[in-house]
Amino acid sequence: MISFGRRLSLAFSAWFSIVGSGELPEDVVATLVRPATPVAPPAAAPPPAPAPPDPGHRATQVLAILQRDGRLIDFLMEDLTAYDDAQIGAAVRDVHAGSRQALQRYFTLEPVLDDEEGRPVTLERNVDAARVKIVGSVTGSAAIRGVLRHRGWEATRVALPPLPSSGHNVVAPAEVEVSSVL
Repeated sequence: MISFGRRLSLAFSAWFSIVGSGELPEDVVATLVRPATPVAPPAAAPPPAPAPPDPGHRATQVLAILQRDGRLIDFLMEDLTAYDDAQIGAAVRDVHAGSRQALQRYFTLEPVLDDEEGRPVTLERNVDAARVKIVGSVTGSAAIRGVLRHRGWEATRVALPPLPSSGHNVVAPAEVEVSSVL
């Protein structure tokens, strides 16, 4: 701390110098003004880690669920030319029921356009192409009028279980039945 006498001397020196020349004397500046210490900028938060690339594990998981619950992959991969329509129809009922239950368990699917197929619809000109596919010739700048051919589907809820710790690319494991040897 600077003594009272020194402070009084600096004050008079500063006052008369400012009144006379408009500047502080160097001895006052040297005594009272400390050099500015550089202030380090606050450390920037590290950027968020980029999402790991999705090698398709979730898509494979959905296929595995549809295979497990509805045997859908077995049905689709089977060559059906050797079977008659009645046999195929019977198999389709089981595949349909199991696959539908799996979808309803893990997804909520709602129609993109909640209207009856085959009915006339009017759409705004700037309709989202990801949600509605316009088929046919579109001219002019007015609203689009057409016939709803398919309502479309969108997932409003996806609740897939956690991925397994291994076997990310396995849709259905091979099954080996072992019989006991006597």
